[in-house]
Amino acid sequence: MTLIWSTRFRREFTALPGAIKERARKQLALFSRNPGHPSLRTKKMEGGDIWEGRVSQGYRFTFTISGDTYVLRRVGPHDILKRP
Repeated sequence: MTLIWSTRFRREFTALPGAIKERARKQLALFSRNPGHPSLRTKKMEGGDIWEGRVSQGYRFTFTISGDTYVLRRVGPHDILKRP
């Protein structure tokens, strides 16, 4: 699997609070080994080809899949990522 961080993802990741950023690092390491791991709760979002994974109860990351390439799009509070 190839994992690509978009510019927006990098910017949002950098802005995360310290504890959430550490949790995100752990979850992304797990994601790179096993995108379907149960603690990530990955699922396809409604209305498109965007997927979401769980960082914590209130934080998520989104990504797209093309073959074996996963592009990380966004990371942040769950309610913000639900907005168009």
